[in-house]
Amino acid sequence: MIPGPTNSLTDVTGLRIGHHSRVGDGWRTGVTVVLAPPGGAVAGVDVRGGGPGTHETDVLDPRNLVDRAHAVLLGGGSAFGLAAVAGVMARLADAGEGFPVGAPGQVVPIVPAAVLFDLGRGGEFRATPDASFGAAAVDAASDGPVPLGSVGAGTGALTGSGVPGDPPSIGALKGGVGSASAVLPGGVTVAALAVVNAVGSAVDPVTGRLYGAQFGLGGEFDGLADPSPAELAAAVTESETRPFHTTLGVIATDATLTKAQCQKLAGIAHDGLARAIRPVHTMFDGDTIFALATGAGAAADPLAFHSILTTAADTFSRAVAHGMLAADGTGSYGATFPSAVRDWRGR
Repeated sequence: MIPGPTNSLTDVTGLRIGHHSRVGDGWRTGVTVVLAPPGGAVAGVDVRGGGPGTHETDVLDPRNLVDRAHAVLLGGGSAFGLAAVAGVMARLADAGEGFPVGAPGQVVPIVPAAVLFDLGRGGEFRATPDASFGAAAVDAASDGPVPLGSVGAGTGALTGSGVPGDPPSIGALKGGVGSASAVLPGGVTVAALAVVNAVGSAVDPVTGRLYGAQFGLGGEFDGLADPSPAELAAAVTESETRPFHTTLGVIATDATLTKAQCQKLAGIAHDGLARAIRPVHTMFDGDTIFALATGAGAAADPLAFHSILTTAADTFSRAVAHGMLAADGTGSYGATFPSAVRDWRGR
């Protein structure tokens, strides 16, 4: 098994990714949109943690009518950030993309969304995404390699602040957008995008290693080293009083899946999140993962679906690690542990 050509979500042909961020003058937030191919993609979702902020997740229940999403929005701004969905819907409706409800052109775009907590991280508590953010992310969408790090929904991301009373761990580090992909021996592609903004830590406090890096393919994390003892000792701290977070993601494949299979796929991707973040799914996170199946390939029989699921978990873990490594500047993994990344040459 090997990573896809870009080792990112756009290795699933037909998907496009767009970010929009705003930083400065009290702002540090943004949104990320995943656009499905024309006609949409079969979709599912799994919501965990105690504080989710979501839109149009019930429509993805396999018991309900609509089985395709036309886009997925991941955003900052907590519940305020759900306003960005309107901009995505407007752009899609203008293009005639949506669920038909009447005469030709009368469509309702299906745009499931989830938001993370980054309020006040730029200084202004109410500096949050609105419809213009969603529209701008659609306008910026591309099928090229996914920009990673402190962009889009990951602009204000932070990990590892913990909750008072938790055991000592690596202190708060910048999170961000990460992505990874894998091509199965039969040619099916599975890819993940994670926006890492967790109460828990992505870093083992004993070794300083990223939990998710152990699942790397084809040497993608070769060159990472254990941090020096001095760097590690300086980073380990008691949990801080900044409990609100949430990690978001999308797991996608070009296989043909049913709506129920997509829901299962989203749930298994959470296993990958649990391998890469500790603790995970806390009462102060609203961890949400969407699944998309574009249907370019054959329907998955039970054995093929098993392979997709096992690959999905590891791919999501890898995406979390890339999100941590791609963050830059003061407070990032690379800045905190320069000895660990000195010989690493990227994804």
